[in-house]
Amino acid sequence: MAEATDLHEVGNDPLEAIDYCYEQGWTDGLPVVPPEESRVQAMLAMEGRPPETVIAHHPATRLELTIHAAAVNAVMAGCLPEYFPIIVAAFEAMDREPFNFHGSTVSTGGSGHLLIVSGPVVDDIGLNVGVNLFGPGNRANATIGRSIRLTLMNVFRIVPGIADKSTQGNPGKYSFCIGERADRNPWPPLWEEFGYPEGTSSVTVFAGAGFCNVENHGGNTPEAILDTMANAMANYGCITTGQSVVVLSPEHAEIVARPGWTKGDIREYLFEHAKQPRDAIERLGKLDGGYARQGRDDCHRGMTADDILVTVGGGDAGGHSAFIPSWSRGRGSIMQTQAIGVCIDC
Repeated sequence: MAEATDLHEVGNDPLEAIDYCYEQGWTDGLPVVPPEESRVQAMLAMEGRPPETVIAHHPATRLELTIHAAAVNAVMAGCLPEYFPIIVAAFEAMDREPFNFHGSTVSTGGSGHLLIVSGPVVDDIGLNVGVNLFGPGNRANATIGRSIRLTLMNVFRIVPGIADKSTQGNPGKYSFCIGERADRNPWPPLWEEFGYPEGTSSVTVFAGAGFCNVENHGGNTPEAILDTMANAMANYGCITTGQSVVVLSPEHAEIVARPGWTKGDIREYLFEHAKQPRDAIERLGKLDGGYARQGRDDCHRGMTADDILVTVGGGDAGGHSAFIPSWSRGRGSIMQTQAIGVCIDC
């Protein structure tokens, strides 16, 4: 990708600069903010390391992501400088081998890289945790998520139809970033669950397949809510043997937590109930050699209850929660969490 200073070729007309970015193939199909140098520098001011520091590598393309290149793409995505530490932390997490950076970006499965942000930074930057959690309308959510995709395309050359071989893809490939809702969360937040000290913010990155809305307006027991979720998790279309993310709405979380259920209880319950019998899987042609070798009679090959991440988000009203299955049909892509080095007052 060319340096931001190459934009001098188009003069001072912002519309011409936008068109120039289109001509260079630097967009995700939507207009981008031309990466003017002062904006890039403001982004870099949020990082203490040299701009040439490498924060991620792609094992197949052998291309590397520097802090400077990440800053350029953050500007183009429309990010404010205070969002940048989240982006850096996300790529540092994705760079770890268990995440399977290559497979999750080029597979026919078409994963969207979901970012779940937890901790004080959520309120500091105004990340949406409530109404329309996965939808449009919030600059932080939209542009942080978008910066991930632009960077994949512009730096690592993961371009649809060339390196990105998604059969159908999913809207999360444009932007897939949410905040964890602390004020309606009856359980320890993710930053605490992952062992970070008080005051730390974290970002969890997950190579997710399509989003599944799980609706239950009438259930008033933990079992009723979680059986509905388990049914969605084990449906024949999205049945997965990989990790998964469950985002409970505040209404559902309150029902489940009221009798004292913990996150561990939720994970164990879903693990035991979100499955299909072996003969049903075999009838569909979805039974592969891995099931046969392990002699299992359900769909939980290689999984444990800890492979289910549980968090809380969404508006106060409505019995709607969400399930996001793994892109990987096995444990070939493991979600990663990284502490965020936030520097809001720099």
